[in-house]
Parts: sequence; C-alpha cells; structure tokens
Amino acid sequence: MEKGKVYLVGAGPGDPDLLTVKAARLIGAADVIVHDGLVDDAVLALARTDACMISVAKQRSRHAVPQDGINAILVREALAGHAVVRLKGGDPFIFGRGGEEVEACRAAGVSVEVVPGISAAIAGGAETLLPLTHRDASSAVTFVAGQCKGLTDQNWAGLAGKGRTLVIYMGVATADDISEKLIADGLSPDTPVAVLERVGRSNARALRSILTDLGGMIARENVQSPAIIAVGDVVLKSDAEDKLRAFAKEAESLS
Repeated sequence: MEKGKVYLVGAGPGDPDLLTVKAARLIGAADVIVHDGLVDDAVLALARTDACMISVAKQRSRHAVPQDGINAILVREALAGHAVVRLKGGDPFIFGRGGEEVEACRAAGVSVEVVPGISAAIAGGAETLLPLTHRDASSAVTFVAGQCKGLTDQNWAGLAGKGRTLVIYMGVATADDISEKLIADGLSPDTPVAVLERVGRSNARALRSILTDLGGMIARENVQSPAIIAVGDVVLKSDAEDKLRAFAKEAESLS
C-alpha cells in the first residue's frame, strides 16, 4: 500500500462479507481511515489497531464535516505521507461524491485510486430476489437521487414505466413528492414499488405496494434511512412483503 496516497474504497451496504478482497486488504493496511457514518462497525473492525480513525458522519441536511473539509482532510493526511483510505458506504461513484474527492486530490497533486463497492441497489436486489433487469419485465435500469437540489425541476420522464426499472436513493424523506412527480409525469398510480430498508444488515426489511401508496407505506411502517425505492414491474418478482392490503383497508376506511 503506497504512502502519501488516497484510496476511495467502497464499503458496500454494511455486510463485511460483501467487501471486495482488495477493499478488505486496504482497510487492514491503512494508516488513516476517513469513514462515513453508514459504514458498519464490523467493517471498521478490520482496521489496524493503531490506525487513525476519522469519522465524517452526516445526517440529512446536516454535515458534521462539510465536503470541502473532507477533501482537505484527505489531502492533508496524504501529503503528510500516510496511506489514506476514504471509506464510503456503497460505491464511491454512485451518489458517494467520490468524483469531487478525486478532483480535490488531483488538484493538490495527491495520487488517488478508486476501489469499487457493491451499491445498495445491487445488494438490495440480490437480498430480496428483486431482479433490476429481467427479460420479461425490464431491459433498462436507472439510478436517481431523491434528495438533492432541484428535485421538482429534474426531468424523470421516461425513466420509469413499462420495460424499465427506476431505483431512487435517498428518497424516504421526499417519498410523497416523488410519488406525485412520477404520477404527474404519466406513470400509473398502480405501478408496483418496493422500499428496501437497511440493505445488507441483520434488520433489513423489504416492503412493497403501489406508487400512489409510497409515502403512506413509508409512514405506516416507520421506514427509516438508509433505504432505497424500486419502481417497476420487477418489484412483483421479489420477496418484498406485500403491504397493498393495508393500503386498501386504509382507503376503504376513508371512503
């Protein structure tokens, strides 16, 4: 492992068994580990006992360390001659801001390498037997962020519907807006949806209903982040627990 270098390492969804061999090796050899709050303790336990552990955990709309600060830490530690692992949940280049960290390292003349990880959509699909693509149901899959600037201005037209799968990261808090947006863009209110909560962990859950009930199901079941949302017919092929009856009963009681 090279000194004075930054490794952006994907930690996957939480289960240490889903780390790549290279990721596990780098974690165990690093001088400094700069890690997200979503990285499981079992993954952090692979680090050397004398490694410097720096947490840059964040919560929705509140960053303990802003991105510029994280970039500065990576550059500082590498320039000090340390082998630095930037440990990120999922994959560094799928909504992980890895691109920004690569740019910061390059600008400072710091050598940087990216080690991919299993993203939550890939792990969640496997865990719940939900095929993101399927010969009979979906020939395309798209990943989008449900919690970012300008959500209402984003054009998602054509990303979901017959023959397509849409996967939404960070969409729990904006689920009602997402549902309204997709329906307004022409998607049927009866389109199957699933919420995959705490993917890769022992307390994971997979729930499914229909698009018009997305926000309601999340509220009824008290779904918490981290969770992803899958939209499309492939949802019906999964092992996700069917919550459509609860929605039907709720609608009937209100009528």
